[in-house]
Amino acid sequence: MNISALNPSAVQGLSLASSQLEPAASVQLSSLQLAYGGKPVLDRLDWQLLPGQVVGLLGRNGVGKTTLLESLLGLREIEDGRIDLFGQPLAQMDDAMRARIGFVPQQSQLFGWLTPRQLLAYFKSFYPKWNQAKVDGLMSRWEIPADQLISKLSGGQQQRLSIVRALAPEPDLLVLDEPVSSLDPIGRRDFLRELVEQVLDRGTTVVFSTHILSDLERVAFNVAFMARGKISLQAPLSDLMDSGRRITGLVSRVDAHVRAHGLQVLSRRALDGGQVAVLATGEHGLMPEGLVSDSLNLEDLFAELTQ
Repeated sequence: MNISALNPSAVQGLSLASSQLEPAASVQLSSLQLAYGGKPVLDRLDWQLLPGQVVGLLGRNGVGKTTLLESLLGLREIEDGRIDLFGQPLAQMDDAMRARIGFVPQQSQLFGWLTPRQLLAYFKSFYPKWNQAKVDGLMSRWEIPADQLISKLSGGQQQRLSIVRALAPEPDLLVLDEPVSSLDPIGRRDFLRELVEQVLDRGTTVVFSTHILSDLERVAFNVAFMARGKISLQAPLSDLMDSGRRITGLVSRVDAHVRAHGLQVLSRRALDGGQVAVLATGEHGLMPEGLVSDSLNLEDLFAELTQ
């Protein structure tokens, strides 16, 4: 969907329109609420992830990305709202549903007294679609010693092992919370290649948070920006990059240009001297005299949409 078709209310919440042709959502979050110490972390949050989508979750530190990801998996109890996975309420999750989900947490949760071989053999017993050939290939390619105690592995090796464990069951939903923070550039590249193959081969729905924006640009077909307890915007990254512009000038001139071209305003900041900076998408046409138009990269979008 072209983001220029979004209506203004979508900027405040979920920005993906639905149609009768779309498949059932892999993840449907409705009005999630959760607060810590009286401060809302999830504030009537709505979000939808469709089969085969790769969505990069972006937000400033402490905004609640980990809380959101753990909540949608049932690892953190919400105060109000509804969570559905594969069309079923999360509260009714059974073993069959669990077997369709892969998760890589921010901190590797591995049994340090086991070896990787023992750990993977243990988890294999819970998953009917366990792909041992994938496990063997990744363990070899990523040079993870199979018979060394996990507690003796480096941080990067432990994170790779956590990724192997998540990919091996051939999940339909893969949730990744900062999955490459301990990997070097080569390790990140190999992981991202594997991630893309997983999606292309199986149509896996993938959502992952990362602070390494260049990684998102390589694999995220969609990006979701989290701010003030909500998903403020979700859209195809290519649409944002192609048609997103920052327009700066006097308020009256900027507003006139936006109206004339039917642009979708995503953010607005007042500047000194009666000027304004507007982030907008759509067909901008020729820029009138007195207005400045700047193209945006992902870092610019992050700065504008996560305030």
